[in-house]
Amino acid sequence: MSSRHPVQVIAVTGGKGGVGKTSVSINLSVSLAQMGRRVALLDADLGLANIDVLLGLNAKRNLENVLAGECSLLDIMLTGPAGIRIIPASSGTQRMSQLGAMEHAGLIHAFSEISEQIDVLIIDTAAGISDSVVSFVRAAQEVLVVVCDEPGSITDAYALIKLLNRDYGMNRFRVLANMTRTTSEGQNLFNKLTQVTERFLDATLQYVGSVPFDEAMRKAIQKQRAVVDMTPRSKAAIAFQTLAERVDKWPLPSSPRGHLEFFVERLVQPAAAG
Repeated sequence: MSSRHPVQVIAVTGGKGGVGKTSVSINLSVSLAQMGRRVALLDADLGLANIDVLLGLNAKRNLENVLAGECSLLDIMLTGPAGIRIIPASSGTQRMSQLGAMEHAGLIHAFSEISEQIDVLIIDTAAGISDSVVSFVRAAQEVLVVVCDEPGSITDAYALIKLLNRDYGMNRFRVLANMTRTTSEGQNLFNKLTQVTERFLDATLQYVGSVPFDEAMRKAIQKQRAVVDMTPRSKAAIAFQTLAERVDKWPLPSSPRGHLEFFVERLVQPAAAG
């Protein structure tokens, strides 16, 4: 039966722009696919839906067309490196929490249609802590918070974790340090974040490692490629491969909550539901 296949749903978020979470989403997706996992990547960055651009792909339609009943989810999916499937969301996602009953049912049907074909759904959320970001993160099963060593990154990551913890009862977050200059920098960033969360929140943070600053990354972005695909032996690529191996060991949802239909159910619930 279609809904019995558990899918790992991971939201990649950061609380602010410029931390490199779209690159993280892309390279984690490709690394998992290279390990044989069937991966879908949902571009949920509304104002700046840009995964297709970053990979040199051309999205003709997006989630808005699916909601309008013009095509199925399979029709809009693009194929990226290592066979990852990309779901362009674009502006249609802004109104996720204001869907009518028909659209709501249609969306659940759309995602349950693909649930048998994927093992992992990675969601690249927008920057900031808007309602749409909160909706996606709340609905996901794992939350990967990307931080980097620049002013505001830790503060903004904390603001996001605080909101999700206090208003929505979420208490488990995984943290990835990006663009680190030294091996200790990532751990230091994580320590800064845990100092405030442990003091003020009832939340558990888990450090999942760091991705070093790497020229290969910039070159891959210029060439519209994933670094793990273009230069698999570069420092950044190796870090992403290590991350993917860790992610692959995260426990799979055993409850019905882990099925894609339930992800969509939670996604379309009004955010105020708490």
